[in-house]
Amino acid sequence: MVYKTLSKGFTLIEIIIGIVVLSIAFAIVGTLIGPTDRQSADHILQVKAAELAQSILHDVSNRAFDHNSDMAGGRLRCGEPTMLACTTEANFGPEAGETGRDLFNDVDDFHGFNQRVNATGDAIDDSYDSFVVLVNVTYAGTEMGLDNEDAKKILVSVTTSLGTEMLFTTYKTNY
Repeated sequence: MVYKTLSKGFTLIEIIIGIVVLSIAFAIVGTLIGPTDRQSADHILQVKAAELAQSILHDVSNRAFDHNSDMAGGRLRCGEPTMLACTTEANFGPEAGETGRDLFNDVDDFHGFNQRVNATGDAIDDSYDSFVVLVNVTYAGTEMGLDNEDAKKILVSVTTSLGTEMLFTTYKTNY
């Protein structure tokens, strides 16, 4: 009587082919999932950047148009016949003694502002430490069909820790 031996298990070649196929599958899945981690973090950072920029834009918008205007709602405006001329762009930036955001009294004081502090000058939450902020103020009345010195463009640039730069813009008019 002849006994036939039944083979049980896998051959060495089958095991090697299985390992190669699984390695390729894991490599493909890894390359597809990897970029989504970065993208999901980028969305969170973009929201935080928008919040940071919005707080600065809100603060800037609540200041007087110009140092040579009245600080009581713009009833007396710079550039009017009985008032001083508006500040020239070359002189944009904080005036003497205005050392922080809490001391700024007009829009162009924020030109060149790059600190991450709140409206009272206190440091903000540590989660914003990796953000880079820069405020740029220019005359831009012609963009709105006005005399150039009748409007200021406030551009806030926020760069996240992943290098994504986001730009936010608002205008303040001399009215």
